[in-house]
Amino acid sequence: MEIETFPDYLPRLPSDQPGMYNGHGFREEDVMGVWLEGKTLAEKIKEEVRQEVALVKESKGAVPGLVGILVGENRSSQVYLKSKEKACQSLGIWSEIVTFPAGTSASELRAKIDELNKNDRIDGILVQLPLPAGLNPHEVIAWIDPDKDVDGIHPYSLGLLLENQPGLRTCTPQGVIELLKFYQIPIAGKDVVVIGRSLIVGKPLAAMLTNENGTVTVCHSKTKDLAQVAARADLLVAAMGKAAFVGPEFVKPGAVVVDVGINSVSDKARVEEFFGQDPKRQKDLQEKGYTLMGDVDPRLIDKAGYLTPVPGGVGLLTIAMLMKNTLEAFKRRRKL
Repeated sequence: MEIETFPDYLPRLPSDQPGMYNGHGFREEDVMGVWLEGKTLAEKIKEEVRQEVALVKESKGAVPGLVGILVGENRSSQVYLKSKEKACQSLGIWSEIVTFPAGTSASELRAKIDELNKNDRIDGILVQLPLPAGLNPHEVIAWIDPDKDVDGIHPYSLGLLLENQPGLRTCTPQGVIELLKFYQIPIAGKDVVVIGRSLIVGKPLAAMLTNENGTVTVCHSKTKDLAQVAARADLLVAAMGKAAFVGPEFVKPGAVVVDVGINSVSDKARVEEFFGQDPKRQKDLQEKGYTLMGDVDPRLIDKAGYLTPVPGGVGLLTIAMLMKNTLEAFKRRRKL
């Protein structure tokens, strides 16, 4: 799967005026139907990390170190890890990818993680999910030293989040929070609905939004009258991994809609249903055999006040937050 970029053909807010803010969030009379692109903020975060890494290298003679662990040959996981390694290189962070065959035993994998936990050069350890059958992801993540849990999904990290205490935060949910703040979209006092309850996105994001004083409802496959519940939301987050699952009946007019999903769609008729004869999408189909779309029908830009695009929205912030977490882990471990 390709790494996200913001499509040039989508309108965006000026980078020097992210939100037309009036002290209480966007005003409907100011802007409606705005794409909340993530590139501007992602580049800002990465540039701040780049500058701080250069400073600590000059003053301390050391740089943050990140190791990614890949078990098996999942193509998407390989692409994601390579993109993380490339981001590290561009920011001056030392990085390495450690690979294991699909048949690796739990004891072999734990021995490597224990070794990395003890290596003072390593500040961040991430295990790329999903893992092959036979390896329990919850068990594997718990082997990582919490101080090096740059993915923010260790039970200790999640406990700190629930207590609203400082700690390393799950990357994609934290990216959502940072994006909303960047565009000066208020969370406090708002009715918020999160569709999806995964440990990677839904549950930690619900906790973060609660910590920001939103009134949060978490929905899932067993939720009754799901569309009606979602349509109450001032802020709706879709994170269930089903292409265009969220249709018009889910969205209150003028609501802020955050689309966390990234789905490959290869059916030409379906692509044309959602994007018409858009040349970029047609090119994707011809050259790659698929195009990317989120969990939200993109045509809802005409009903929502604000919508994150796919590609070009939340996905751009995930790696940026990982880089920020790696730097933060480096500083915490050295008490900087």
